Amino acid sequence: MDEHVRVEREGAIATVTLDRPGTRNACSMAMWLAIRDCFRDLAASDTRAIVLTGANGDFCSGADVVKKEGASGWEGNKLTAMRQLAESVVAVHDCPIPVIAKVDGVAVGAGFGLALAADLLWCSDRARMSAVFAKLGLSLDYGLSFLLAKRIGLHKAKEIAFTGEMMDAARAEQLGIVNAVVAVADLDRAVQEVAERIAGGPPIALSMTKRMLDHAATSSLAQSLEVEAMAQNVNLGTSDLIEGLTAFAQKRPPVFEGR
Repeated sequence: MDEHVRVEREGAIATVTLDRPGTRNACSMAMWLAIRDCFRDLAASDTRAIVLTGANGDFCSGADVVKKEGASGWEGNKLTAMRQLAESVVAVHDCPIPVIAKVDGVAVGAGFGLALAADLLWCSDRARMSAVFAKLGLSLDYGLSFLLAKRIGLHKAKEIAFTGEMMDAARAEQLGIVNAVVAVADLDRAVQEVAERIAGGPPIALSMTKRMLDHAATSSLAQSLEVEAMAQNVNLGTSDLIEGLTAFAQKRPPVFEGR
């Protein structure tokens, strides 16, 4: 783990916080690897919802490739370093537990990719986002060539990527990048409410639903129907199904146990 990546648990909800003061939470290689490792650990836990956020009024200003605190992790083979960076994208995106990005301040470069790797994205009205790479003489990385096109479509993704536009919260909402924009003072509460609602759902069923939706773009209708059939076969054998049906009949909220 890394001192600048915190993991906190409150009930079934885990919060992963990037906290590197003075850098707008720019991530060193050690931090990217810590993100990878904590998401792998959470994936094997009984966590039901994960909030990914940044401290100090910002989400993440991208990768810090400048040596400031010991070795940056970029001194050797750059291809190997990029492949290690990719492991953190996969750990977040493929985590079987629903992930909510809570974005305040800047989310640029790889930090923008990190936010899009989550399943849902809530941001404050002062958030700013950019695939800034073109302005730096770089092409997209941190999965943005996949994540951005998947989120907003090819033509809009090219516009954002080619221009390196710095988007305010309203523009991000217009493009469909975010689920919602709320006032800074309301961001914590809004995300907490969403996380609690997800955490109160059936974790086995939601995990399979996440997988099905993630794979929908590369599946045919027949394939999707077959996967749905197999997933429902699993759900039909769970105590959560019995609880859901019982609670529905009794007109009360269900209490799912993930069994």
